This record gives sequence, C-alpha cells and structure tokens, in this order.
Amino acid sequence: MNPRERALVWLLRLCGGVLLLAALAVFLPTRWMEVSHGWLGLGTFPAYPLVDYLARSISGMYAMHGAVLIAVARDVRRFAPLVVLLAWANVVFGATMLGIDIHAGMPGYWTLLEGPSILLVGVLYLWLARGLQSEGATAPGGTSG
Repeated sequence: MNPRERALVWLLRLCGGVLLLAALAVFLPTRWMEVSHGWLGLGTFPAYPLVDYLARSISGMYAMHGAVLIAVARDVRRFAPLVVLLAWANVVFGATMLGIDIHAGMPGYWTLLEGPSILLVGVLYLWLARGLQSEGATAPGGTSG
C-alpha cells in the first residue's frame, strides 16, 4: 500500500469512528437532548414526536454510514468504486447541508462547520483515492484495466 492509500484508510477509519459515536444519540434520554439543544444555542428543544424521531433516526443513519466507512477502509483497492461514490456523496451532501443550514437559520458556527467540512472530507477522499484501482477493475469502456 502506498502512502496515499494508507492516508485514505486512516481518514476513512477516523471519519467512520466519529460517525459511529452518533449511535449514542439514538439512546440519549430526551432530557439530555433538550439540555444539549439549549447549550448549542438552538433555543428550546421542540417537544414533538417527529422531532424526537428525526433526531434519533438521523443519528442511527450517521452511525450506519460510519460502519460502512470502517468496512470500506479494510480494503480500499477492492472497494475503490465505492470509495469514489462515497467521496462524491460527501461533496453533494456537504453542499446540500450548507444550503439546508442557511435555509433553516442555523447558527453561524454550525453553518460554517457542518456542510463545508463534509464537502472538504469528500474532496480529500477523492484526492487520496486518485489512481486507486480496484482488483479486477473495469475501464469505462467495459474492458479490463
């Protein structure tokens, strides 16, 4: 494995590990969510079943994404097409989250950190995956490498 591949593996593991921490929020007592919401400067936590559901389900989705990143990091060559897909998904999702944060009126620190950091991680995945070939990769025209 070359240095770029090693860096990609470690970045995937790091991001995956951080995202796996979101699993804790799935089981977080609602009162703790309320306190955290206020501490983050987001005002009063809305006491509606849909808000509770969305907070927990998105945490579960983030954790699931983290598990996928860790699995992909085990063999970046084999999963090269998936690495590139995940990279582009991060770029698009980061830009989308930036728009959502602006539209929703999220605090400035949140808006500046969330979407742009997701987008930049996607760009970094793409840069590190440059030249990465999956085992038995097929060229765009349908012929082998």
